[in-house]
Amino acid sequence: MLGGPGRHKLFIGMAPGVGKTFRMLQEAQDLKREGVDVVIGVLETHGRRDTARQAEGLEQVPRHRLVHQGVSLEELDVGAILARRPQLVLVDELAHTNGPGSERPKRWQDVAVLLAAGLDVYSTVNIQHLESLNDQVAQLTGVVVRERLPDRVLQQAQEVVLVDVTPETLQERLQDGKVYAADKVDQALAHFFRRPHLVALRELALREVADRVEEDGPPARGLRERVMVCLSTYPGSNRLLRRAARLAGFMDAPLLALTVQDPARFLSKEQAVRLEESIRLCGDFGAKFLRIDSDDALGTIARIAGERGITQIVLGQTLRSRPQALLRRTLSEKLQHRLKGQAVDLHLISIDAASTPAEWPEDPRGGRDQRIS
Repeated sequence: MLGGPGRHKLFIGMAPGVGKTFRMLQEAQDLKREGVDVVIGVLETHGRRDTARQAEGLEQVPRHRLVHQGVSLEELDVGAILARRPQLVLVDELAHTNGPGSERPKRWQDVAVLLAAGLDVYSTVNIQHLESLNDQVAQLTGVVVRERLPDRVLQQAQEVVLVDVTPETLQERLQDGKVYAADKVDQALAHFFRRPHLVALRELALREVADRVEEDGPPARGLRERVMVCLSTYPGSNRLLRRAARLAGFMDAPLLALTVQDPARFLSKEQAVRLEESIRLCGDFGAKFLRIDSDDALGTIARIAGERGITQIVLGQTLRSRPQALLRRTLSEKLQHRLKGQAVDLHLISIDAASTPAEWPEDPRGGRDQRIS
């Protein structure tokens, strides 16, 4: 442990209540019996008695307390844990947003500090918090998840454990009061915990872990792929970037985000904010961001694709009226002409917002894809 960074083991599931925290505590208790020095950095039992009992006998490092607008908050105390120097730290709810005034805005950033200091960490997270799945989860469930986790956190973990139950089992746990308080059960069953939502989330979780297993195997064709997403400063760019990140992840390919700005035009405040958000997301996805000033967007896209050996291009597509479709060629058709026979696949992603999903409540403490070959 002293010779390098710590190891990160992440317990992931399709939704709250599948047993991620319980499983993490079980393994921690086994390790303690073997003589490993284990402490709890953050544990959220949410009133679940079985989970609280499973934590008995494990040392808990007191959390850092702070007050914001008269509300008392408790967050992971990184300094206290580093001073204590255990072998293993348990950190629940990895995607949590720290309270205002904390040293770092996100709990996963606190964990990064512990790992860099050579401490091993066990943590938990639900699949809907993964950044690249944000738009997909919103479409499937009607919920926009506000607390999100960069994909690289999952990718860099040494071990990822899927904690899985059937949707029916999870609904039974919910009805028995083992997930939420009784006054929240009916609302949960009628919204996020509907069976179709749970089936879709379970499929996402299973696929994510399966893709990781495949990535740990021998190199495949995906290593020859290179993905480029073409971003604008208009609404929908972040959705486009997330879809491109998923594509790059499936192909085990590097991702380049390109934005072409006309030097004769100035960005509005809203456009500048969207551009900054895209740059931040590129960092979360491990993508390279490239901005080029040019009044020939299609020519620039084609040139960069040739220079960088791009094999997959992701573009946004808005719905057009029938007269528009008859009178004008689409952006993809024009780009195909500019590519001049390059072996590039185009992926057209709808960026029309059909509806505005409800927002996933944050802890008070703190289109379809068309491929053109």
